[in-house]
Amino acid sequence: MSDTQLEPSLDRRTQILDAAVVCFAKRGFHQASMHDISAEAGISVGLIYRYFQNKEAVISAMADRHKQEIQEILERARQAPGLLESLEVLFTAHCGETEPQVVSAFVVDLFAEASRNTHVAELVRDVCETSMNGVIDLIAQSPAAKATNLTPREMAELIFAVNDGMLMRNVLKIGSTSQERREQQLKVARNLWRLLFKDRSKPAYA
Repeated sequence: MSDTQLEPSLDRRTQILDAAVVCFAKRGFHQASMHDISAEAGISVGLIYRYFQNKEAVISAMADRHKQEIQEILERARQAPGLLESLEVLFTAHCGETEPQVVSAFVVDLFAEASRNTHVAELVRDVCETSMNGVIDLIAQSPAAKATNLTPREMAELIFAVNDGMLMRNVLKIGSTSQERREQQLKVARNLWRLLFKDRSKPAYA
């Protein structure tokens, strides 16, 4: 089969997965049906079943897609000149999303579903560990992380805890506009990174 023959199939899967994100964000994993996804995607439900057996299969495909995206972002981050620049690449990769509120709501609902569904929990843990291990590796390889008593894992955990907390606050719409909230969140994140990886060899009065 040629590449040109494969492209429509890949595009259709992307269309379905993008529609599923919106449906899960609006209705929640349990409430959203395959019919809802088909309506959001603008295709027949029968066509969706040609690609995905059920909602859990859709979630599995989302996890695989997101892991691939993470690996691509991590590769770009490794090319950055320093650790702060690497973190900037990682944590601003999705800033251009047109509907960050939808993505945030989807992630929060997915975490809630993971607390009840062992299969979804395994998928979420796998994706989270992919991100976590990538950041731990970046920190461990950087001289900027040497002047602290925290381990690379502890620093990565702190960074992700703040990031996840801000994602939750974004769902609650704490703040003004979506753009203003995002700008404030990035300011907080960047200040945290600078504090964690501050050059402590310099005198405090310098």
